[in-house]
Amino acid sequence: MSSQLQNLKPHTGAKKKRKTVGRGNGSGHGTSSTRGSKGQKARSGGGKGALKIKGMRHIILAAPKKRGFRSMYVKNQTINLETLEKKYNAGETVSPQTLLEKKLVTFAKAKIKILGTGEITKKLEIVGCSVTNSAKEKITKVGGEIK
Repeated sequence: MSSQLQNLKPHTGAKKKRKTVGRGNGSGHGTSSTRGSKGQKARSGGGKGALKIKGMRHIILAAPKKRGFRSMYVKNQTINLETLEKKYNAGETVSPQTLLEKKLVTFAKAKIKILGTGEITKKLEIVGCSVTNSAKEKITKVGGEIK
């Protein structure tokens, strides 16, 4: 049997009836309208953080803040000069793309900073990376350039 417009219907369980609340005891959702009985959360507008403002406030403020924090800003990915010395040949260009290819950084879009730890003997051209002052001195001393 081919599917035709008059034969289409939703899968079983795909469509649910809306819960009708507060329409008398015969409906099955009468009296307290599925809100339990009494209390702040049974009232209209009662369950929207009002507990925090009132009795829970001092408990929340007194509890130690142990969960930590993760910044939405990506930190600089750092690379030392000694790593560049090992992984690059003389005359090569150091760019975010080449660093990614050599698996020295996780992704090229984030900021990359070259630190001055270690010594460098090869002449390298650095493009698109920020460089510390100590690293800048060592690179220019060998004859490399930073763009």
